[in-house]
Amino acid sequence: MLDRAVVDALFPSDLPEPSFWEEQYPPRQLPEGAKVTRLGPSPTGFLHIGGLYVGMIDRDVASQSGGAYIVRVEDTDQAREVPGAVDQFNRAFAYFGIEPDEADSVGSYGPYHQSQREQIYLTYVRELLRQDKAYLCFATKEELADITARQQATKLPTGYYGRWAIWRDKTAEEVQEALDAGRPYVVRFRSPGKAGERTSFTDAIRGQLEHEANRNDVVILKASDQSPRLPTYHFAHAVDDHLMRVNLVIRGEEWISSVPTHLQLFDALGFERVEYAHIAPLMKQQGGSRRKLSKRKDPEASVEYFIEAGYPAEAVKFYMRGLVNARLADLPLSEALEAPISLSECGVAGPLVDLVKLEDIAADHVATLSGPEIIERISAWASTYDPALVSVLSDERDSALAALQVERGPEVANPRKDLRKWSDFRAAYGFFFPSLFELVTDRTDERLGGLSPELISAFAADFADGYADLEDGQEWFGQIRELAGKHGFAPNPKEFKKNPDAYPGSIKEAAQLIRVALTGSNRSPDLHAIARTLGKDEVLRRVRALAG
Repeated sequence: MLDRAVVDALFPSDLPEPSFWEEQYPPRQLPEGAKVTRLGPSPTGFLHIGGLYVGMIDRDVASQSGGAYIVRVEDTDQAREVPGAVDQFNRAFAYFGIEPDEADSVGSYGPYHQSQREQIYLTYVRELLRQDKAYLCFATKEELADITARQQATKLPTGYYGRWAIWRDKTAEEVQEALDAGRPYVVRFRSPGKAGERTSFTDAIRGQLEHEANRNDVVILKASDQSPRLPTYHFAHAVDDHLMRVNLVIRGEEWISSVPTHLQLFDALGFERVEYAHIAPLMKQQGGSRRKLSKRKDPEASVEYFIEAGYPAEAVKFYMRGLVNARLADLPLSEALEAPISLSECGVAGPLVDLVKLEDIAADHVATLSGPEIIERISAWASTYDPALVSVLSDERDSALAALQVERGPEVANPRKDLRKWSDFRAAYGFFFPSLFELVTDRTDERLGGLSPELISAFAADFADGYADLEDGQEWFGQIRELAGKHGFAPNPKEFKKNPDAYPGSIKEAAQLIRVALTGSNRSPDLHAIARTLGKDEVLRRVRALAG
């Protein structure tokens, strides 16, 4: 065991004692049963949808219990930090309305970036060294690689433990000699675990779990030749969760195997253990099997994917809450967003993320919104992702409202549901706006069904020359029907199918010419409703462009 003076000399002379930090961060005055939760995103990459999923659960459990929800940026791996990642975290939380009670400069238990908490960690590392619950390790990379190779060759568990922990039982004189030589070192936790020991704990989701006790002397403070001196995740989370008075840690199931180590650290530091809840990972269907959503393989694994596409936040939250607790998926959206999430109802099999189902939910939700609400939401999204659209919606607001009324509204039995996310607006409604619409002038365009350019031109010209802006839909369509007969089209598809060589097409193909001229697509809402919304002058401009 190192002399206290030797230990203290390794740290700044003005480093506070643990009692100082305990006074700085006193127990929270919260109601009985209140849960203090935290999300610890790492800025080594952008936020995974699983992070938002856990954050949503954190937010709900804390709010429902009268507690607090914290976002603590775990940025101790600064070499791998991605610029802009923290801003993206904040943007994602704001977009989906799951902002924390405490984060960045808000809250009394900060700093909320681990890179700014160096002094706190050093205090507790020093305390473990003083109590001989930690030790200095001067093992080189080469020595550690050799240990791993020999363990693998003899099919032993890899790690730094037992006889492989070559600095665990060095004498104070040997440690001092290495220090005098200026050799870099890390600080390792002196694990109390023994081979064959088991440890058990109660998971808030999975119940009683039992695992092999940790016997690995994990690194708790990184190399002495680095600045700042930052801890590893294992140690930092134990110190931070204690001082921030977190009492429920909700995280992915991949951390279950680390619980024995974390419990040892809590005990060694004299901290009360926190409760853990391990969430099953979000999955993706691939062929006949499922796999975890991967940011490397799956665009939808990134939260940014949903924000850039403009998925309505409420629809995404409703869908995700249904993945957490299946009963919530059966409630109306507004009720499901207010109903409490229950950890005891979380499954242990990873839920499947189905974008088709999500888009259906989003379409149903958008169909309940009024025209002004939709314009407001699209404009807010477009201010970042499609600035030109903001001007169009502002300058042509009446046209936008009229477009959104086509085949929509409370009086329509089956309203249009082609607007699932805000980025769909251009494709679904852009043709209503002259400034966004590209005239169809190429009469060989495949959208026109392969009819002869001469027939297309003549049909469009005749339609324009005799066009009447009629209020009755049947009478309006009669103009197309009359022209179809004049230009040799079959009166119906059945007749055309019986004798295809006798006709260029049927009334369906004739109507398609006008549909493509007006909308640029061979699929659209009711053609009469479109024409009435566009107005006579715009209809004639578009049809004459096709006529040439």
